[in-house]
Amino acid sequence: MIPMHNRFVFAAFVLFLSIFLHSCKDAEKAIAQAPQPILENNRLRYPAGHPQLLSFAIIQAQPMGISHVVAPARVVWNEDRTQRVMAPFAGRVARIVVDMGQEVKPGTLLAEIASPEFGVAQAETTRAQADVNVAQKNLERQKDLFELGIVAKKELEQAQADAIRAKAELDRANAKTALYGGAKSVDQQLALRSEMRGLVVERNINPGQEVKPESASPTNPALFLISDPYEMWLQIDAREEFLNDIKQGQWVQFKANGLSDQVFKAKVVASSDFIDPVSRVIKMRALVSNPQRLLKAEMLGSIQFDRSSISGVVVPAKAVFLKGVQHWVFVETAPSVFEPREVAVMPLSPQQVVITKGLQPGQPFVSDNVLLLAREFKIAQDNLEMSASPVLAPAQKP
Repeated sequence: MIPMHNRFVFAAFVLFLSIFLHSCKDAEKAIAQAPQPILENNRLRYPAGHPQLLSFAIIQAQPMGISHVVAPARVVWNEDRTQRVMAPFAGRVARIVVDMGQEVKPGTLLAEIASPEFGVAQAETTRAQADVNVAQKNLERQKDLFELGIVAKKELEQAQADAIRAKAELDRANAKTALYGGAKSVDQQLALRSEMRGLVVERNINPGQEVKPESASPTNPALFLISDPYEMWLQIDAREEFLNDIKQGQWVQFKANGLSDQVFKAKVVASSDFIDPVSRVIKMRALVSNPQRLLKAEMLGSIQFDRSSISGVVVPAKAVFLKGVQHWVFVETAPSVFEPREVAVMPLSPQQVVITKGLQPGQPFVSDNVLLLAREFKIAQDNLEMSASPVLAPAQKP
């Protein structure tokens, strides 16, 4: 059996539902019995007191002032203070010295790699040094023989050229090994070192791992990523209509999705010279201070800035409807009289748009249920066309 309390609740719900449905039917019946609106001179006129008028909210267009515009942004590493350490030679990881979160400075040893390829470079340096020694001794011997008149000047010049070539090869080999740490002997130990001051923010290397000299990519990340997390970049996707409002040197406010209660000041430092053909946005970059390291790389958020370079009126986005490829609004030209008007719009936010042409400040317009009004307008237009078309009399039978 159903408990008494539950039966009472169920009965109350049934009573409320029946009253609600009855009121809806009464409202529909009242609308159906009311006189239909009339279309005159491209204006839809409702009779005074028509129940359908209660569905349309009428507000006045507000002039465009200084508005707050929002654009998506993403936190990335400051590439001016970032080093991606890759392996210049193939080999195997022999020792890892630093870990993620450690502070490093220029010259800090990060890891050692046992690399036969680097051993070949070391061997070339040693061989070049030996060639220089031989060439130098040969040059000195040729000088002595030339002074005694035993050899011709041509042989002396050849020895001088050989010595110069050997020295040039030694300089090249030394520069190559010095670039990657260098060594006086052939030990095949490649040292990976930091070239800047910062923190190890990524470590993608393990003991015994085989490494290859490849470029960094999403599928092949750097062995070490060293950066300065106290100053980050913002990658901003600004719509093309914002070009006159957000410029290099301008300060903006940034809010991260995960830190909604925090506001960070950022300075726009660069802007691209092209617009993405698909998304129709222009890429901009801003510099943001991160003293407490609250911002993390790849964190999403949005920037906000003031915009006052355009003139027009601000209306709710739901007040504008699309007919074909044109935007329209319904303007109340007189009490209960509505006229569709073509307008030029510019997005302002997900909830608002700016009408730059077609609507003046202070003009009343319909802000709610514009699609219902558009449907009523179309029905009235169709009825007017049908009544205006000639009625053909049926053909008489012979």
